[in-house]
Amino acid sequence: MSGREINLDGGEISIIKALGLSSGEMLGADLIDKTTTDLAPAEVIDTIKGLMSMGYVDADKTGFYSVEDLKGIYFRVNSGYSKELKDALDPQPNRPKSKRVRRE
Repeated sequence: MSGREINLDGGEISIIKALGLSSGEMLGADLIDKTTTDLAPAEVIDTIKGLMSMGYVDADKTGFYSVEDLKGIYFRVNSGYSKELKDALDPQPNRPKSKRVRRE
């Protein structure tokens, strides 16, 4: 694993999965629609702000305080963290190193 290990809680996982790990953007209104089964709209705001403060999610506007503000903003996963986020969403156990030794 790389030097950066990411640990996500349930709300953060819901947001990251809804946004997807590709470089595509998603409108805040669509994000709310995709995550309302897991999170209340106020939780979406708090969670997305936390992900933005850690640098995992980027947006075209950083100041939003209500659901109405959030609906018109485009969000995307920061491509610099996409591999680490993918690993955090689907952790693979560390493979044991081979015990074979090359003899000369």
